[in-house]
Amino acid sequence: MNSELLADSRITRLIEFALMEDIGPGDITSDAILQEETPGYAEFLCKADGVVAGLEIATLVFELCDPSSRFRPLVADGSDVRSGQILATVKGSARGILHAERTALNFLQRMSGIATLTKAYVQSVAGTRARITDTRKTVPGLRVIDKMAVRLGGGVNHRFGLDDMVLIKDNHIVAAGGITKAVAQCRAYLQARALDRSIEVETRNLEEVDEVLRCAGVSRIMLDNFTLDAMRTAVARIARRLEVEASGGITLETVRAVADTGVDFISVGALTHSVHSLDISLEMSHHV
Repeated sequence: MNSELLADSRITRLIEFALMEDIGPGDITSDAILQEETPGYAEFLCKADGVVAGLEIATLVFELCDPSSRFRPLVADGSDVRSGQILATVKGSARGILHAERTALNFLQRMSGIATLTKAYVQSVAGTRARITDTRKTVPGLRVIDKMAVRLGGGVNHRFGLDDMVLIKDNHIVAAGGITKAVAQCRAYLQARALDRSIEVETRNLEEVDEVLRCAGVSRIMLDNFTLDAMRTAVARIARRLEVEASGGITLETVRAVADTGVDFISVGALTHSVHSLDISLEMSHHV
């Protein structure tokens, strides 16, 4: 078991809440049919090709439901898997297995879906300098596992929350009265509090790119909804002085063309906001 997961209280709390939500006062069906001491054995069957993610989370689910259970992954998180492949086995109380089943599958299917889609994007930009990154467009409460799944799919994480870095977006710029003022105010805020945070600025056109380049202290420029021609022009003007991130409605069909403009990062909200879960089932067996 990954000690980092055990030490992350966000994950433990998330699993405990999910179990409480699903089981409530008790699983009346399993408890009615099965004796407490009835042994059980089950296999996790992958029913589609993809990338598996969340097996370590599933381990924690079973341990919290039944400390005597033994969950055994047969592949590592982040591995390519095929339809028909057994991903893991679990042995223990039959009641405990059924109590944990849906919660474990919900995490495992969602995370595997995210990892699978992320890898598809990563493979689409192979050979370019671009790295695929996520956004904060996650289900409230699930961000820690969503972003973990992106990493397992080969992507990189953008900021986890609003405290991680300064990201000056269009509404900030309007409120501040312009990019130059917004950047200056953020730099002063960071300096006054001795905060070591990078600054990124969202731009909507080449004029705004030029304004950012005149500002000191910015480390990354976001090109939001730029055309490919405008993106290429912006990358040439920036000339590697700052990191460049492309954003805005980028799909698997368009991501390679975006990467070929020379950007450093491509952020894709669909990785986590439009998840298609990987089809995985739990099959109980008489074998113990």
